[in-house]
Amino acid sequence: MTHEVVVVGAGVGGLTTAALLAARGLDVCVLEREPDGGGCATTFARFGYEFETTAGLYAGWGAGDIHARVFSELPVAPPEARRLAPAYVVRLPDATEVRVGAGDESENSVGEFEEELRRAFPECAPAALDFYRELTPIGEALHRAARRTPALATLSKFGRMKLMAAEARHASRVLALQTHTAAEHLAATSTRFRRFIDAQLQIYAGCASDECAYPYAAVALNLPRRGLYALRGGASALARALTDSIKLSGGRVRFDTTALRLAFDADGRVAGVDLLSGETVRATRAVVSNLTVWDTYGKLVGASRTPGHLRARLKSARGWGAYVLYLGADDAAVRRLSADRLIVLDSWQEGETYDATRAQFMFSASPAWDAARAPTGKRAVTVSLYTDAADWFAYHTDESEHETQDQQMLETCWARLHAALPELGAGVEVIETATPRTFYEQTRRKLGMTGGIPQTLANTGTGNAFTHRTPFPNLYTVGDTVFPGNGLAAVTQSALIAADEIAPGK
Repeated sequence: MTHEVVVVGAGVGGLTTAALLAARGLDVCVLEREPDGGGCATTFARFGYEFETTAGLYAGWGAGDIHARVFSELPVAPPEARRLAPAYVVRLPDATEVRVGAGDESENSVGEFEEELRRAFPECAPAALDFYRELTPIGEALHRAARRTPALATLSKFGRMKLMAAEARHASRVLALQTHTAAEHLAATSTRFRRFIDAQLQIYAGCASDECAYPYAAVALNLPRRGLYALRGGASALARALTDSIKLSGGRVRFDTTALRLAFDADGRVAGVDLLSGETVRATRAVVSNLTVWDTYGKLVGASRTPGHLRARLKSARGWGAYVLYLGADDAAVRRLSADRLIVLDSWQEGETYDATRAQFMFSASPAWDAARAPTGKRAVTVSLYTDAADWFAYHTDESEHETQDQQMLETCWARLHAALPELGAGVEVIETATPRTFYEQTRRKLGMTGGIPQTLANTGTGNAFTHRTPFPNLYTVGDTVFPGNGLAAVTQSALIAADEIAPGK
C-alpha cells in the first residue's frame, strides 16, 4: 500500500502531524502498535477510575495559542480545556506553600504572585522579585518569537535576523543570555527560593537551575502566568479528537500494526516502512517518526545508516524515568489540600547537588468537574516521582526481582507522600503502580524514559538541540525528544513544525 506520508507512532505528536497534513489534503497513514493512540500521555482505566499518566498540567490552550492554531485547521472540535487557578501549589519542606499561576494575566494577578513571594521568602524577597521581573520580558519575547516562527532551532541566519528585528527591544539581551544557566541569576537568593525554582524547572525542563539554560527557564517559568489547563478526559480526549480528525479528512490510522524498520530505495532515500507482518507501506513524500530520537535511529533507521556523530550524541543523551502511583482518593481528602495539583519538595538538600529522585514529587488529582474520571465521591490521583530509568533494567534475572524493587519503591514513596501531605490521612488507596519497565512495555520508548531531553546548555540552542530534521531529506521526527521541554504544548509545536515543512499551511 502506498501513501504520500506515513507516520510511525500515534502519540500526540504523530497524530497532530497526521491530522494537519490530512486536513491540508495529503494522503496520510498512521501506524501504531497499540490498540489506541496517545502514547505515553494516554489515560487508562482501573476499577472505575480513569488515570492520567502525566501531571495533568497542559499549556498552550489559550486564545491564539498552539492548540487553537492547530484546531483552526481541523474538522473537529478540541477537547474542553479549563484554566486552573492556581495552576499549582509548591509545598516546601517547612510546609510553606506558594500559589503559582492565577486565573488570568492581569496586573492584579502579577501583584498577588509578588505578594506570595514576599510572604514565602522574606529572607530574600527583593532578589526573588528581581529574578521574576528579569525573566518575564525575556520569556514573553521568546514566546512571541515561537508564535511567529515555530521552528526556532532550525531557523536560517536571515530568518534569525528578521526575528531579532521584530523583537529589537529584547534581542540583544536574549543573545547575551544564550550561554547562561538559570542558577547564574539566582546567586542573590536563598537556598529556599532556589529549591522552589529547582522543583519547577525539574518539571518543565528535566533539570535543576544549575544546568537549565536560562532562556528556556524564562519561557518555562512564565507558563503558569500565561495559563495552565486541565482537559476533560485528559490527554486521551486530545488523542481521540486528533484520530477522528485524520479519518474525517480522508487519512488512515492503523492500530495494532507494528513498524519494524524503514524501507530505503536504491539511492538511499527513505521509501516507506517495513511492518512486522512482512508488509511494506510505501511513502512517496515523507515518513514521520513519532518515536524517541533513540528509537527512531536505533530501531527504524538502524545503526549502520546513522551517522557516527549522531550515534555519539544519542549515546550521551539521557532522559528521566518515572515511578508513578495511581491512587483512588476520597473527594473530601483532596479538598483538604490547598490545590488539586501540588509540586511537593520534601528535602532541601542544602549544600548538595539537587537530586530530584530524593527531593520532590508531583501530586495531581482529577478535576472535580470531570466526574466521569472516578466513582461518586472519589477522585483519580496520579503521584509521579523521578527515578533513574536504567536502574529498572539492570541486574534483573527474573520478574520477581522487578516486583520486589517495585514494592520497595512503593513503600518508600507511600511514606514520603503521607509525611509531606498528612491531610490525606486514610483517604487514599493504591490502585496501581508504574515503573520505567511498565512504560517501556506500553510504549517501547528506550528504557521507558518519559518526557523530553533535559534542557541543559548542551542540549539547547541552534546546533545543539535535536530537531524535526534528520540526515535523510524525507524523514522527519516529532515528539518530546525533538522539541524543548515536556508537555503536550511542546509536542504539538514539534508536529506543527514538521507539518509546515512537509506541506505548508495557508
